[in-house]
Formats: sequence, structure tokens, C-alpha cells
Amino acid sequence: MEKQGQWLLCPYCHGKTRVWLRGDTVLRNYLLFCPKCKQETLIDLRQFHITLLKQSDAKTQS
Repeated sequence: MEKQGQWLLCPYCHGKTRVWLRGDTVLRNYLLFCPKCKQETLIDLRQFHITLLKQSDAKTQS
């Protein structure tokens, strides 16, 4: 059985995040963290279309 879906990519650096999406995935007010660029972004997602709500002001600890 073949996997149907794709990885969610960071809207800023286009790096792969740790979120796997199926075609029927819907996210509302989801706080997306990118391990590559360390950005946190609040997004909505429906049918692989991302809408940016706002970029978080919080910084992660190093």
C-alpha cells in the first residue's frame, strides 16, 4: 500500500517539518514549528493550501 500525502513544508525556508499531511487533513489555528529555521507560525490548512495567520513572537530556548 502506497502512502497518500506529503510532508508539510515551512512557509519561510521551505524545509520539511515533522508533520505528515493526507489529502483530507484540515488544520485550524495550528502552531507550526520548523526544526530547520526555528520559526513558529500560526497557520490554517485545508486541501494542502496554507493560510498564514501570524508569526509567533516567542523564541525557542537554545
